[in-house]
Amino acid sequence: MARFDDVLSRLRSAEPAFGVAFVAEGGPLEVRWRQATAELASCIRPVGDPGSDPILIEGGAYDGAWIESTGTISTDVLGRFAPEVVRATHLRFAAEQREDGLIPYKVIDEGPGFSQIQIVTPLARSVWNHYLLSGRADREYLETMYAAMSRMDAWLATYRDTRGTGGVEAFCTFDTGHDASPRFWFAPDRCFRGEASLWDPDAPLVPYVAPDLTANVACQRAYLALIAEELGHDPSPWRARAESTLAALWEQCWHADDEMFYDRDRNGELVRVASDVLLRVLACDVGDDDFFDRMLRKHLFDTRRFLSPHGFTSLAMDDPRFDHDFTRNSWGGPANFLAQLRAPAAFEHHRRAGELALASQGVLAALAVADRFPQTLDPWSGEAGYTQAYSPALLWFLDAVERWFGILPLPDGGVRVAALAPTRLDHGAAARAVGYRRVVGDSVWELAGDDEGALLFIDGAQVLELARGERATLTAAGEVVARETLRSVPPRF
Repeated sequence: MARFDDVLSRLRSAEPAFGVAFVAEGGPLEVRWRQATAELASCIRPVGDPGSDPILIEGGAYDGAWIESTGTISTDVLGRFAPEVVRATHLRFAAEQREDGLIPYKVIDEGPGFSQIQIVTPLARSVWNHYLLSGRADREYLETMYAAMSRMDAWLATYRDTRGTGGVEAFCTFDTGHDASPRFWFAPDRCFRGEASLWDPDAPLVPYVAPDLTANVACQRAYLALIAEELGHDPSPWRARAESTLAALWEQCWHADDEMFYDRDRNGELVRVASDVLLRVLACDVGDDDFFDRMLRKHLFDTRRFLSPHGFTSLAMDDPRFDHDFTRNSWGGPANFLAQLRAPAAFEHHRRAGELALASQGVLAALAVADRFPQTLDPWSGEAGYTQAYSPALLWFLDAVERWFGILPLPDGGVRVAALAPTRLDHGAAARAVGYRRVVGDSVWELAGDDEGALLFIDGAQVLELARGERATLTAAGEVVARETLRSVPPRF
């Protein structure tokens, strides 16, 4: 079509990165996309032995791989761009597993770390998604990871349920990565004596029965059931354990009057700090669609609570303890990119992509004009905060480009395309038109979009037209199986 001639011409001559190409007419997005892919490449390297397989590292101030972020939610996105790095990253954590079953919370050049657990995103889901995206062929990988995760599950059952509640306990702040959050005031940063199986007997509040850790294990066990079934094992014990853990989450951590998940301290009291624990729990597939809708309207889309112009905040904004210092590593207020990266798992699971798109626009605009890819943003201004070249921010940016105006492969073998071209971004970030290219199977797919809509081409032939705000799911052969128009409930003031 004539209106896309220029952008398609540039797209077809554009140099790809990580198997995809992106161009933008006007605005800073194309330059920032190139910067993101270059900095992501610098976040992939051998760790420890120079001859070992390159793995994803956290980047910025964190020169190594963390299981909670690098090894789980970040690999969920990276699998669409560098699947071989995802495989190597997962297998590295399994290889560094301790004899008693504990998977390290980090792997750095000096070796693995075991002073905390720090995992709130289900590793088994990341493993399962990678296995599916890779064509369901790598059984050796799946068997290795299944064995490692089964041993880790046994370790958690042995050491992280000291009160016999059925929940999973946090012994310290760093167990959940909630650094500087009021959630852990008067709790130690690290586990007792630097050992993840020990808690400080002199600490007045821990162990906490932690909602994010408990939800993680419930979801983890549900995916372990899928993997077990795939490998020919009986999945029913995993499903029973998942249900039991889920029941403990509701019994121990849910406050019905506040409609919020809280930690339960060692004295049996709830630690009533409203944080992004809610989003973490929802990202572990907890609750049905009606429950998600309630949480969305009451908390996530409330501008007094968690919905800022530039991302979901890490603490409720109406909490007087809210930390306005976005220049440091703080989960006490600023918008953190790990929280933004986890959000699609919750919103897409409940088919609320319209709301996710609305919440993403200010974050995308902020990153488009920032001078770096940071860990934190100022929720008010969008100004970049702590650190730089941070791989969760890099991957969030690449995911947002692909999710809203690109070509996104799905674990089930399908492909999703959307017509939400970034033509209405604030802060001078808007483009006039964009183009995206990816090889699917043996065919070249190209998407061109502007303020009116988008056209999809497969091997040069137009196969689909979308109006602005539409999204379509197709088979890998290019057959449309679903279309939707993305709409959102309004933010609550």
